[in-house]
Amino acid sequence: MNRIDRISAILIQLQSRRVVKAGDIADRFNISLRTVYRDIKTLEEAGIPLIGEAGVGYSIMEGYRLPPVMFTREEATAFLTAGKFVEKLTDTSTMAQYQSAMYKVRAVLKSHEKDALENLDDSIEVLKSNSQKRADNNDHIQTILDCIIGKKVMCIDYFAAHSQQDSKRDVEPIGVFYLDSFWHLIGYCRLRGGYRDFRIDRIKKLVVTDKSYVNSKHPTLKDYIDKTACEKHLEQVVIKVDKEIHNYLDHQKYYSGFVSEKTVGNKIEMTFLTISIEMFARWYMMFADHSEIVKPDILLQRIREITAGITKKIK
Repeated sequence: MNRIDRISAILIQLQSRRVVKAGDIADRFNISLRTVYRDIKTLEEAGIPLIGEAGVGYSIMEGYRLPPVMFTREEATAFLTAGKFVEKLTDTSTMAQYQSAMYKVRAVLKSHEKDALENLDDSIEVLKSNSQKRADNNDHIQTILDCIIGKKVMCIDYFAAHSQQDSKRDVEPIGVFYLDSFWHLIGYCRLRGGYRDFRIDRIKKLVVTDKSYVNSKHPTLKDYIDKTACEKHLEQVVIKVDKEIHNYLDHQKYYSGFVSEKTVGNKIEMTFLTISIEMFARWYMMFADHSEIVKPDILLQRIREITAGITKKIK
């Protein structure tokens, strides 16, 4: 990227957030802090009203706006691709908001780029497996995100699968994430006095209350997930499976804590993080004759014990 393009991109980045740290700019463009300072000075000399505060970052003076930016064809294509995922994996309200944003993206494209995007629309598709569900039964995602921004307490009618009971909860939401074909809400439950993971498709009703939680000190979603993983003492498992049976594990592996995989000779080496060696061992037994355990030894020992128990019963 040449310097002119980089300075333009930095200006767009500065407009995208209230405050941008010099280190974030340096990391994004793989440049030194000295180069960042020089580029910022260039913007200031061009008349951009920038405010810099040591230890905080840079911001553009309130009220200053530039004309609409032009998207490249590649950027617009990325928006189009993301839209396919939004259409299939989010709720109706989120999809409608994304489509509205896409109209604005298309509006600033050149005519030939609009035609290219139109032709490409039918060449990208996201297909769901039978187990994947979209939150069509509610439009809670956008409401939850609005509550996170506004620090508003939500009152939800929730069906808990483990107890098979309905309950009414006041929740302080901190984030949403998508895992194993379902959207989840992490929030502080005032009824239980702790953080809880709510499957959004099990929220039967959601009402935004007039209560706020501005003064509450909650962790970020990332910090909460990292802390939870640490507290649960996840065990790393590495196995090798024959290539001919690998495809049969494609969907099931995600329910067993799948992390990554790579080809090693004529086998696929798969890495997992599991909360239960016992549960993993039971799943592993289904294809144990076509695989081998790399680690941990505790899993290998448990497989031996299970095998010995089966052998005794079938003699």
